[in-house]
Amino acid sequence: MTSTDRLLTGSLLVAPPVYLAADLLYALRGWDDPAAGVLHVLGATGYVLVLFRAAATRRGAFAVALLVVGVLGAAGNIGYGFNTLHVALGDTDLNDAGGAATLIKVLGLCFPLSLLLIAVGLRRERAWVAAGLAVAAVGWPVAHIANVGWLAVVVNVVLVASFGALATARAALTPAPVS
Repeated sequence: MTSTDRLLTGSLLVAPPVYLAADLLYALRGWDDPAAGVLHVLGATGYVLVLFRAAATRRGAFAVALLVVGVLGAAGNIGYGFNTLHVALGDTDLNDAGGAATLIKVLGLCFPLSLLLIAVGLRRERAWVAAGLAVAAVGWPVAHIANVGWLAVVVNVVLVASFGALATARAALTPAPVS
């Protein structure tokens, strides 16, 4: 295993708990909490590495789709974290703005879609992990669009368990052979 493989595999153990901490703070302190926003940005950035790990185990059009949707989702997810920081400082909430601000909403929906794609890619090798990721992918927008803190925490607990199990399953993390 290369150092890059170790970094990408390690992201499966780091990004989900950081994001869980962010959503715990959101649930306890509100959706405009600056500390939650900082953890949100860090956790969402960590999920970029999770995406790269997932894409490295696939090839062809599916890997390309996962990368494209995942990068768009990462941009939206990170953007929402920065939106929290802006709102905490008294700036305009992009969720309440129209026009160009709607971009964050479209990109934000690509994040749970990327989770769903990862689940599809894992359905044969790790069925229960794939099921957990699929449930989290569906619950994610419900929790975050409706600002349901307890559901966001539950979704993130499922992600911590699912990606944690995946991090310990070597067969599911083996990079696909280059063809």
